[in-house]
Amino acid sequence: MKRWNRVAIIIAAMQLAACATGGSTLPPPKADATAPVVEAYLIGVDDQLQITVWHNPDLSVSVPVRPDGKITVPLVGDIPAGGRTTDQVGAEIQQKLAQYIRDPQVAVILTALRSHEYLSRVRVTGAVRSPISIPYRQGMTVLDAVLAAGGTTEFAAPDRTELYRHTGEGTSQAYSVRLEKILQQGDIANNYPVQPGDVITVPQRAF
Repeated sequence: MKRWNRVAIIIAAMQLAACATGGSTLPPPKADATAPVVEAYLIGVDDQLQITVWHNPDLSVSVPVRPDGKITVPLVGDIPAGGRTTDQVGAEIQQKLAQYIRDPQVAVILTALRSHEYLSRVRVTGAVRSPISIPYRQGMTVLDAVLAAGGTTEFAAPDRTELYRHTGEGTSQAYSVRLEKILQQGDIANNYPVQPGDVITVPQRAF
């Protein structure tokens, strides 16, 4: 009973802490587990794939995705790859190889994400030294994106920076970013994680 009492006390304390930290009407943006990062990446034209067939090195190849979205695999022939995940491609190759070898084990690995840059980008606009559109990478933050744009100009109002995130059906949500605190004071409370499609806008000061 003492153990369950301790658990109940801990849960109650956590609930009180959650209530105490309330008050913000708009929660800060977080890394979206459903965002199209590399783990959920859909293969595109010109991506490079490594096909490995366990215990069958002659069937293991490194192939690019052709403009028609297909790859060519020994014994199997052409397989559609564009717009699919590596697991989906691997499953089809494995199924077709089963006609020729017993219990094939197939692994498909992306070795070069050449189409990724065109599909998943983060953009930084406004009073930065080099407005930029950069490929998204997992773990990227607002600070990473702004530094890639060369930082802010002398005319910037960094604490009025906004992070715009697409929320579906043509709408977006704006999040305020205290960029000056991040840059000048090392305060990372607003150094939010970004995701593909985000736009960071740094406005100019009002003169």
